Amino acid sequence: MVLTHLSLTDFRNHEVFDLAAKPGFVALYGPNGAGKTNILEAISLLVPGRGLRRATLPDMARQGGAGGFSIAAELDDVKIGTGTDASAPERRKVRINGANATANALAEWLSILWLTPTMDRIFIEGAGARRRFLDRLVLALRPEHARLCSRYEAAMRERNRLLTSDRRPDPAWLDALEARMAEAALPIIQARAETVASLDAELSVRGEGPFAIPEVEITNSAESGGSELIRKWREGRGRDSAAGRTLAGPHRADLVITHRAKGEAAARCSTGEQKALLLSIILAHAGLVSARRGAPPLLLLDEVAAHLDPSRRAALFDLLARLGGQVWMTGTEAGLFEALGQDVLRVPLGLRNAPL
Repeated sequence: MVLTHLSLTDFRNHEVFDLAAKPGFVALYGPNGAGKTNILEAISLLVPGRGLRRATLPDMARQGGAGGFSIAAELDDVKIGTGTDASAPERRKVRINGANATANALAEWLSILWLTPTMDRIFIEGAGARRRFLDRLVLALRPEHARLCSRYEAAMRERNRLLTSDRRPDPAWLDALEARMAEAALPIIQARAETVASLDAELSVRGEGPFAIPEVEITNSAESGGSELIRKWREGRGRDSAAGRTLAGPHRADLVITHRAKGEAAARCSTGEQKALLLSIILAHAGLVSARRGAPPLLLLDEVAAHLDPSRRAALFDLLARLGGQVWMTGTEAGLFEALGQDVLRVPLGLRNAPL
């Protein structure tokens, strides 16, 4: 999973950006506002989902540009393109090897994990942020997960619409929607549970080292059979109608992260410990992906070096090198990547970017 070429047109602040990359480390450095994170965001759109910022598509198009944007990438054996047109700025288009495709199909070709400075907010935000983080981990192992989640959410939205409409909903139609939800829910529940169990087992054999090691578990996962889920939804129609949403199901699951050595919830740990816990999860999960899919995932690490002292920075680079995958990193100064030696593609960015 090596990105060999990346080309952006009218994406964020980049009117044109073109880069030939190589395996190993890619270090993007420059002042704040140069567009380093924008490049990582563009790469994050090469898999299903809304990218590392979860921004809307119109917000990604360059101000003053044509109204749309394009991202073109080459891997060893595939060419991927995604973006929007000015005529339909809210509709994402995807092409794989020149043929039209869905965004969910991207997961078959590429696994991408990322870590950004704001991701430690998942410890204090609602369960939805942690669930999205977990689903990103599951997707890296199971490409079909995005399709199943989309199917479940579409059926649930339709159920919610019927329950909150002014007309009395047709029970037979609700039955059909709930059966469709259950069909997708079971593999979602199983995939999440298996991913969390495998990840926790991987973390449990790691020494504390330079980074805190977490325990991970999933709660409120509705781990029951399809008939039990359908029964809960059928019996809860009145309650869900009053609430305006479905109150039971895998969309209510939560990922619980605990500092293993201290036995303390991650939400109560220091900011530095929280970042270390997330970093440990990303590194351990990258090892799982490498073992399961036969190649390490592509890693996007935004400003990660700036939050580490020199010894921990060197330890991180060593761990990343052992994984053997391609790692894209950002930083404000080239000196942050000195410990990598010469085995790194250094890409300086200025406030006004010209083609590289």
